[in-house]
Amino acid sequence: MSSRRRVVFGLLGTTLDAGKQDKRWEKWRPSIALCQHDDLLIERLELIHGRQHADLAQQVAADIAAVSPETKTRCLVIDLKNPWDFEEVYGALHDFARSYPFDTDAEDYLVNITTGTHVAQICWFLLIEARYIPARILQLTPPKRWKSGGPGEFTIIDLDLSRYDRIATRFRAE
Repeated sequence: MSSRRRVVFGLLGTTLDAGKQDKRWEKWRPSIALCQHDDLLIERLELIHGRQHADLAQQVAADIAAVSPETKTRCLVIDLKNPWDFEEVYGALHDFARSYPFDTDAEDYLVNITTGTHVAQICWFLLIEARYIPARILQLTPPKRWKSGGPGEFTIIDLDLSRYDRIATRFRAE
């Protein structure tokens, strides 16, 4: 087991993470579900949101603290005029990645691509593939049948293709 701290970057799901009063616990919310997996302990969640969604980000952070007291949530503001504009989103996430103090000796990084626009998901992928973000991809899926509090499942994808024998063999053959 790695002694490095696990840090996850994720965009606030302004639709999927939202919920009012106690009814919010009656639906699957990916940023909260992320921190409910016993086999995926998260030390810190870097929750990225626009300024206009600060209240929702604070509510999600409080809910994470309730279900996973060992997880620290840091709310980080990145304002986007148009989250569907590839150039704007890539530029904002690239600037974020260039300024972030990554410490790969002490921390293991994951990027949650479950929330955010499809454009944001593509930008995350490109930044990870180019190693601007030294992370693996994390994809969450809701449980097949919703049960209050059920976190669903997760998949971790490492873009280091040398780790996948069949893919590496295919590349060597070409």
